[in-house]
Amino acid sequence: MLLLNRDEIKWVFTMKDAIEADKLAYSIFSKRKSISPLRTNIESQNEQGNILFMPGYIDEIGVAGLKIVSVFPNNPQKGLPSTPGTVLLVDDKTGMVNCILDGTYVTELRTGAATGAAVSLLAKKGSKTGSLIGTGGQAESQFDAIIAGCETIKEIRVFSRNKEKRDAFVKKMTEKYSDKIKIISSFSSDEAIDDADIIVLATTSNTAVINGDKVKKGALISGIGSYMPNMHEIDEKTLLKSDKIFFDSKEAVLSEAGCIMTPLSKGIISEKNFTGDIGQVINGEIKGRESDDEIIVFKSVGISTQDIVTGKAIYEKALEKSVGFKW
Repeated sequence: MLLLNRDEIKWVFTMKDAIEADKLAYSIFSKRKSISPLRTNIESQNEQGNILFMPGYIDEIGVAGLKIVSVFPNNPQKGLPSTPGTVLLVDDKTGMVNCILDGTYVTELRTGAATGAAVSLLAKKGSKTGSLIGTGGQAESQFDAIIAGCETIKEIRVFSRNKEKRDAFVKKMTEKYSDKIKIISSFSSDEAIDDADIIVLATTSNTAVINGDKVKKGALISGIGSYMPNMHEIDEKTLLKSDKIFFDSKEAVLSEAGCIMTPLSKGIISEKNFTGDIGQVINGEIKGRESDDEIIVFKSVGISTQDIVTGKAIYEKALEKSVGFKW
């Protein structure tokens, strides 16, 4: 069995690698060549938090897996990550666990890569301005994914309600990317998304964090934060203005994401507004962007197929480069 920590994964696996892994995962999922049950969500009785179990199996690449990921907002006060996780890979020929990976980082990677895949497939060609709402545990990978998914990006504006965290995040990203793009700490969500080609939402907010009136024609909105029925980071105006709405998994989104479930239950939108899963675009079953004026929404809640494909790809890279601890 191979054990891989965050630093070892970083050494062998890039965001571009992760984007390609997510695209493969979406393709496999939409072809119904994976078993990806809806996650089991258990609410902690001792703390404000949720523990999620995400199993899956893909015979095409000979691996099963399980990700255990938790969302505990108060963890940072204890010096712990807010979304700790572990990924286990199981060889389908022996039933043996052959790799355990830092699931916190795998989650960051594959969730960032979800946006990266959407940007590379659905953003307007030549997009120059990006916007990131949210500076929590997923923010850096989302930032990385915008840049990896769109080589023409010149500016990214960042907003979160906590100015101290926002400024600290912008400083960190400026140090990381200062020679590549302009990075701005915005004073409001409206300022951040004004005239933005790519808008990424990475929050667990119970109320909308953007105003659809400010979303311009041709924009891509990637919503990756809200994963429970009470969370509503995408506003109804944006959904009504959009020309196409894509999901990672329609079934999963309609079971978990409040920002889609609530307006659907109210009759504000209907399933006629839904275009399909992003894997269907990859497989050529449905069209992606067809004009520079289309407003496109991509909503992701995450599927275990992403974790398994990404984990297997990391495992293979680690074996190739003799990285990790053999247990």
